[in-house]
Amino acid sequence: MSAYFVTATGTDIGKTFVTAGLIRSLRAAGRRVAALKPVVSGFDAAAPAASDPAVLLEALGETMTEAALARVSPWRFAAPLSPDMAAAREETRIEFDDLIKLCRDAAAGDGTLFVEGVGGVMVPLDGRHTVLDWMVALGFPLIVVTGSYLGTISHTLTALEVVARARLKVAALVVNESGDGAVPLDETLTTLRRFAGVPIATLPRVAAPAEAQRAFARLAALL
Repeated sequence: MSAYFVTATGTDIGKTFVTAGLIRSLRAAGRRVAALKPVVSGFDAAAPAASDPAVLLEALGETMTEAALARVSPWRFAAPLSPDMAAAREETRIEFDDLIKLCRDAAAGDGTLFVEGVGGVMVPLDGRHTVLDWMVALGFPLIVVTGSYLGTISHTLTALEVVARARLKVAALVVNESGDGAVPLDETLTTLRRFAGVPIATLPRVAAPAEAQRAFARLAALL
């Protein structure tokens, strides 16, 4: 199985939107796809259908059940905080070795696997490990998601520098249009192409993932 790790320059940038769109695009092309979002903060147990894992399950064509949620996202925390803080509030922790085993086992199957991270590149998972440690332990090619907001160039180049120093391969940098209009998207792309040194794809601001179908098809082809 080919496997990709979906990370971002920060939280609420669009990792789940990108992951779900890629899943739909590959499934539409007749490809086998699997996905994990092992760690979730800000999970509302009273409204699981609104959660990121539920979005991934819908994209996979699966019914959202407790068993399906537990398989896709075994570490779910209520507090909308970094995982180490959110887990501490529930007097538990993420077992890093178990997290790595879960992802490696999933990558042993057929098709394409997407592992969606949590927050940004340097978000703490526990007292010793960050998302970067998670990515290094797996060694999967990365899909790095960023926005087009004012400040994104510095955030994006900083994240790319961090993963480059860790000797991780970036399969694609995805610029998810933020929609605030503060900076023209084409100007942001021109600068990123000059400095990033990785393949770049863009996703338009849309109301529903289906409206970006062509853009996701281009991204899937890039991978």
